[in-house]
Amino acid sequence: MPYVNLQITKGATREQKAEIVKQFTQTLVSVLGKNPANTHIVIQEIEREDWGHAGVLVADRQGNPGKA
Repeated sequence: MPYVNLQITKGATREQKAEIVKQFTQTLVSVLGKNPANTHIVIQEIEREDWGHAGVLVADRQGNPGKA
């Protein structure tokens, strides 16, 4: 039973999340031969003010696209 826990900063649309679930599941099927009916994908959205990268909160990088 594959279980994938994906953490991303908030902002993805429902459609984008659905596509992530579809593609991650398909990857596990095609690469590892896993049964899609037993595959679980969990998307956890984290506030940008709760995510740090390179010593800076991601929220502080909003005005600087490409760095977050």
